[in-house]
Amino acid sequence: MKWSELCIHTTNEAIEPISNILHEAGASGVVIEDPSDLVKERESFYGEIYDLNPNDYPEEGVFVKAYLPANSFLAESVDEIKQAVNNLLLYDIDLGTNQLTLNEINEEDWATAWKKYYKPVKISEKVTITPTWEEYKPVSSDEIIIELDPGMAFGTGTHPTTVLSIQALERFISKDQTIIDVGSGSGVLSIASALLGAKEVYAFDLDEIAVESTISNAKLNKVDNKIHAKQNSLLDNVNQQADVIVSNILAEIIMQFEKTAYDCLKPGGLFITSGIIQGKKQQVKDALINAGFEIVEVNQMEDWIAIIAKK
Repeated sequence: MKWSELCIHTTNEAIEPISNILHEAGASGVVIEDPSDLVKERESFYGEIYDLNPNDYPEEGVFVKAYLPANSFLAESVDEIKQAVNNLLLYDIDLGTNQLTLNEINEEDWATAWKKYYKPVKISEKVTITPTWEEYKPVSSDEIIIELDPGMAFGTGTHPTTVLSIQALERFISKDQTIIDVGSGSGVLSIASALLGAKEVYAFDLDEIAVESTISNAKLNKVDNKIHAKQNSLLDNVNQQADVIVSNILAEIIMQFEKTAYDCLKPGGLFITSGIIQGKKQQVKDALINAGFEIVEVNQMEDWIAIIAKK
């Protein structure tokens, strides 16, 4: 399958409205390439390494990128995006250069080009994530190594939202528990749960590619006997009772199934939520409390929030 990378050269001021336009046009996510990232100081809790190429960034302004299928509707979608972006001028939003470019990308190229930047990284006290194509030797006897090949699914395991999720799982999972992973992506949280002692893990994702990736990575880490991956919309029609539900997903999505999550948890069970931006923290907390949860912890890494709630 071929994809088109749509790149809009614009300003920081226009990032949010343009991102919304791209989402509405069918992009499942956006990439922001801001030259300020080249000089940004980042906290390194577990030895993370950030290696950015200045050639990927504009000298001024920002690149907002999205990926759309290169199908018969592409030209129409691009015209609609251009018009919607230009309409932002009516609201006195500075668009800067406001240049839109398209690049065709083969799925197989897209799936492998990023691999040179993906290295082993220790993300918690016990857990180290390493790509399958990198050699890695454990540095301690109790180190848990997750081998991962995300492929086309979301989740290399190194994003702050994933790190926060795994750190929470490491602290709260007990042996022989049942875990539900909502929005499993590459399966990294399901695998971490299994390796941390969970008896069984139910991994759900709406994306068929993500389900396949979860199954593949579970086999790679020899925990496929514990992980049951299935294509499913959130927790719709799920009757399984869990000790822990973990979901690294958007705040808006979390607030669509917090009551269902409550019903799927055993008494005293935990709901670990991540993928929450700072501005949505209070909304998610309120939604969880209204569903009957007690907030146990609120943790932050960079601009991302994870909330652990108890039934």
